[in-house]
Amino acid sequence: MSAAPDAATIESVQIGELACWRVRTQWAEALIATQGAQLLSYTPHGQPPIVWLSDDAKFLRGQPLRGGVPVCWPWFGDLARNPSAVRDMFAPDTAAPAHGVVRGVDWEPGAATAEFGRVVMDFHCHMPNGSGAWKHPADLLIRFRMGETLEIQLCTHNFGDAPITVSQALHTYFAVSDSRQITIEGLEDTAYIDTLRNWEPVTQTGPVRIEGETDRIYTGIDRAIDIVDPGWQRRIHIEASQSRSAVVWNPWIDKAARLSQFPDDAWQRMVCIETARVWDDLLVVAPGKTESMSVTISVDALTSAPTPA
Repeated sequence: MSAAPDAATIESVQIGELACWRVRTQWAEALIATQGAQLLSYTPHGQPPIVWLSDDAKFLRGQPLRGGVPVCWPWFGDLARNPSAVRDMFAPDTAAPAHGVVRGVDWEPGAATAEFGRVVMDFHCHMPNGSGAWKHPADLLIRFRMGETLEIQLCTHNFGDAPITVSQALHTYFAVSDSRQITIEGLEDTAYIDTLRNWEPVTQTGPVRIEGETDRIYTGIDRAIDIVDPGWQRRIHIEASQSRSAVVWNPWIDKAARLSQFPDDAWQRMVCIETARVWDDLLVVAPGKTESMSVTISVDALTSAPTPA
């Protein structure tokens, strides 16, 4: 479906086994899967993608797709590595899937509007009895606002009679020209946990560079994060709200060869910067209350040379 320059369109499409939505605005084109309410790709007109999707992604029911923006909730990564307040919300001695329980289920499409060249779409995940061994009544809402910028908002409503404590992330895969050539700015002098070095605490010195397998949890973040990409002469600006933590991840060569739905050389074309509530930045939702986290993503042409090595 084509669109006039000032129009916005929303089209239902089936890709493999998954129901998806193709969205076109005045500024960009996006693809969203109902499964996991996962934004799969986001590409400004006439530019390379901002959000990366693996060429080997398999559109299968119940199987998370590699790339896009998976929603990690109510825990991030390996449940056993989460703080006790998050682990205690889950039934003991029960297998816990990586990154929580909402990535592989269908979310219910909600309100959708297309006007003035912009699109707003909502998806809901209703859990009146929790989900499996996570037995806490909750509702999730994810809202995509697609206009001159891309905004993703994740809301958690607790309709139980006790607080719930979760860790969460919008696990965004960003497309880059070459992960070895980019710099990540905004995390200078920020503390992080290096999960590849026995979870040791470290302080970031200078901009982040991808020089090997990278898996870091940054904490106490108080500013926006930029991906400076000289190959594509652009700067991706990532501004989070109600979040003080983020994860930076790139599998590099050896791990990329072991990952599913991931070409061996794809580590060169992506980097994950995940807007999060993890580690000491957990989300506590009181009974009857709603708490949210959001990220706004924009792109600009480089106007000056990137920070030298």
